[in-house]
Amino acid sequence: MEQNLFSRYGLSKEILEALTMLRYHAPTKVQEQVIPEVLDGNDIVVKSKTGSGKTAAFGVPLCEKVDWDENHPQAIVLEPTRELAVQVSNELFHIGRRKRLKVPAVFGGFPIDKQIRTVKQKSHIVVGTPGRTLDLIGREALKSDKVKYVVIDEADLMFDMGFLDDVKKVLSLLPEKRVTMLFSATIDENVEKLSQNYMKEAKDIYLESKTLTVDQIEQIAYEVENEEKFSCLMDVLVQENPKSCMIFCATRDMVNVLYRQLRKAKVRCCMLHGLVDQKERLRVIEDFREGRFYYLIATEVAARGIDFEEISHVINYDFPTSKESYVHRIGRTGRNGKSGKAISFVRQEDIKMKQSVERYTNVPIQMAEKVRFSDNDSERAEKEKEFRKRQQQKMQPKKSKGAVFQKDITRLSIGGGRKSKLRAGDIVGTICSMEGVTAEDIGIIDVRDSITYVEILNKKGKSVYEQLQEKTIKGKRRKVKMR
Repeated sequence: MEQNLFSRYGLSKEILEALTMLRYHAPTKVQEQVIPEVLDGNDIVVKSKTGSGKTAAFGVPLCEKVDWDENHPQAIVLEPTRELAVQVSNELFHIGRRKRLKVPAVFGGFPIDKQIRTVKQKSHIVVGTPGRTLDLIGREALKSDKVKYVVIDEADLMFDMGFLDDVKKVLSLLPEKRVTMLFSATIDENVEKLSQNYMKEAKDIYLESKTLTVDQIEQIAYEVENEEKFSCLMDVLVQENPKSCMIFCATRDMVNVLYRQLRKAKVRCCMLHGLVDQKERLRVIEDFREGRFYYLIATEVAARGIDFEEISHVINYDFPTSKESYVHRIGRTGRNGKSGKAISFVRQEDIKMKQSVERYTNVPIQMAEKVRFSDNDSERAEKEKEFRKRQQQKMQPKKSKGAVFQKDITRLSIGGGRKSKLRAGDIVGTICSMEGVTAEDIGIIDVRDSITYVEILNKKGKSVYEQLQEKTIKGKRRKVKMR
């Protein structure tokens, strides 16, 4: 069996097993530089572009360092958006799965009472937006006295969205003796001042390349005026027939308009912008991630930082108004050594911005002839047929990252919870009294008001389920189901 190259960092068996199952076999450049520094307890400021693997760069050492036996959070990760908080929470949960780490996500737009109950339970790493994290600390629901690590992720976006003061307040409420990590795609004055005021001799890790865009991305542009855009888009979609594509618009209204136009044309798509209901936004992200839709129409801010694997095409339906936005958008494709294609629609008034982008990235954007099909073009008919076939075929959802763990894990539901004063320790005590079962076979325990969920690891779920039929928990026979 091929050696996992993460083993060079002296990681525990549980973390290495999880990384191997997640197919993390060799560290990326940012991971190579960040992981040793965090393990050594050093503050760091990291400049790294989207898709570089930075979540695992801080996630691996955090999951390695936290102590399972400590009930209060030992690390806080600050994210600028709710969607990013959920995404990063899931990633850290998977990395720490074998250590049975609990990694709740906290953010506004959802009832705070539920999140208070969650963080009051055993939590190892809390991932949250600055405002909700600050609120929970202020209510003394999120205990910060044991925090040894704090991560400020997507710092440039965080500050662009007006969260700088909240971030400072959170930092001021944490223990002074801690490791502070700051990750940003760009380093500006705000980032530098925060580093100087709240970090101790932070090491700068700046990952630069000759170009700001990925070499594997083919970049082309079509000169198209507004009234031609939709017909040009349909021609491009028929020609390219992308399996996974992000289409960026400048405004929420334009996202809505284009979504309706594509749906009317029987194109399978979904949309994402700031006014989409929060629950719907999370559902859309998960559906697109799982491959239930081929095309995601979005504003840049709504989609910023959200990780989607294997995006084959990015289309700038509206050309971005800043060079940084262009880099963020097209960085969705051409990841992990794979090729990608970025197609931009450029109006006459966008030409200067296109030239500015080319100077900034040091890469030319090739102007191409518009896709043209003659009325009797058999090629068009054949491509249209293939395009429509893909739109109509039944989709097979992709497996989520966490699915790899499910074959060894059984989830049980047990009747009883907080209202009947059932505690996690009661569950552990009963299960550990069974023949052939130890504490290492017990995963996450989630105690709710009237029901408790427990994960049984190492393919021992059926045995535990059968033995629980005859066992009492806290002196009472409980109703147990396998989920």
